Amino acid sequence: MIVLGCDHGGYDLMQEVKKHLDEKGLDYLDLGTDSGEVSVDYPDYAHRVVKAILDGTCDRGILICGTGIGISMAANRFKGIRAALCTDCYMAEKAREHNDANILAMGGRVLGSGTALKIVDTFLETPFSEGERHKRRIAKIDDTEL
Repeated sequence: MIVLGCDHGGYDLMQEVKKHLDEKGLDYLDLGTDSGEVSVDYPDYAHRVVKAILDGTCDRGILICGTGIGISMAANRFKGIRAALCTDCYMAEKAREHNDANILAMGGRVLGSGTALKIVDTFLETPFSEGERHKRRIAKIDDTEL
């Protein structure tokens, strides 16, 4: 299952993503926000999505804020989370193939819905390569000792 979260800056694009997932018959858990009218804090929604992934409720997530920057930074504070801010399909493909990204982050004020939906499809359809060098590098991401 896919977990979704956004702030007010990502609300409109998230509505497009939800419609797209519905059309594809994909299950998702929407953790808000419920409006683009009221300013909310993106870390709150990033943390909700992270929790759903870390507790095993969902396998992958999609986060959207105005630029995608803040919400991806908030998500990446947690061990085991690899949120990738993607602005094109190549980035989404490599985020999955090489980094086994488990959260896609996008900017609702940066991307048009057509591009964003192609990025979503690429992210959801691309498997991790299982390459040893990639596994080694991912393990180093979680090794926070310097």
